[in-house]
Amino acid sequence: MKSNRRASWKEWFVTSPSLFWLSFFFVIPTLLVFAIAFKPANPYGGIGKGWSLQTLFHLANPNYPSILWRTLWISLLTTVICLVLAVPTGYHIARLKPRVRQLVLLLVIVPFWTSFLVRIFAWKLLLHPEGFVKRALVMVGLAGPESILMYNSAAVLLVMVYTYLPFSILPIYAAAEKYDFRLSEAARDLGAGAVRTFFSVFLPAIRRGILTSVLVVFIPALGSYVIPDIVGGPGSEMMGNKIAQRVFVDRNLPHAAALSALLILAVMAPLVMVLLLQRNRVKNDPFISEDS
Repeated sequence: MKSNRRASWKEWFVTSPSLFWLSFFFVIPTLLVFAIAFKPANPYGGIGKGWSLQTLFHLANPNYPSILWRTLWISLLTTVICLVLAVPTGYHIARLKPRVRQLVLLLVIVPFWTSFLVRIFAWKLLLHPEGFVKRALVMVGLAGPESILMYNSAAVLLVMVYTYLPFSILPIYAAAEKYDFRLSEAARDLGAGAVRTFFSVFLPAIRRGILTSVLVVFIPALGSYVIPDIVGGPGSEMMGNKIAQRVFVDRNLPHAAALSALLILAVMAPLVMVLLLQRNRVKNDPFISEDS
């Protein structure tokens, strides 16, 4: 009994810093956002006294479902494209020689050395109607003189993939570096082709890195508002743009909190459903372990 108590106290001691960090910087702010959504707006840009459902009624605006849908599909497509590009990239980086690997990783990290806004404005110059990309596409016949490369959802998607791709590559590389490539060689010796080995042996072995890659791309992409604001147009607004507008322009903090809560629920609902289904699957099947 004493040894169990000591082990329990040690676990609490080790996990308490992380628990405090998550509670103080994530759980409590999230609860405050939900609470502010039920407060009235102050005429001076603050939070009024008492409680009100008026802000929630404003969410019935017919524009919000389309903006929420655009936010979800652009973020999801960004995540899928980043994943498709990052998995083979991380695989090949992990198989490089150490000196070459360090150089390639440096090239992946180099964009972080430049200001985020500078990189976005650089894309604005590239996609400008008189920019290099537009002139090159016109010269090869892939675009007409009247084509517009900016102020649409495709431009937002392109810049978001460029922005979040390094975040997707690094966790997949970290998982691939720990992968024992002798398993792939063994699968090839047993008759598996290169494609089957990649999908049946390599990808399941780095599933944690893939999950991390999905989270670090999908969640920031949902709240993105600078990229749509600079290279997108009125038809490319995302939920982050509306939240920023309510905070900085309209000075309506409860409305911004309600939109944030709506976005949180739209993301958390499917995640909770997946976790519940996975837990039920583990409980109903004794041959499936918690780590599988």
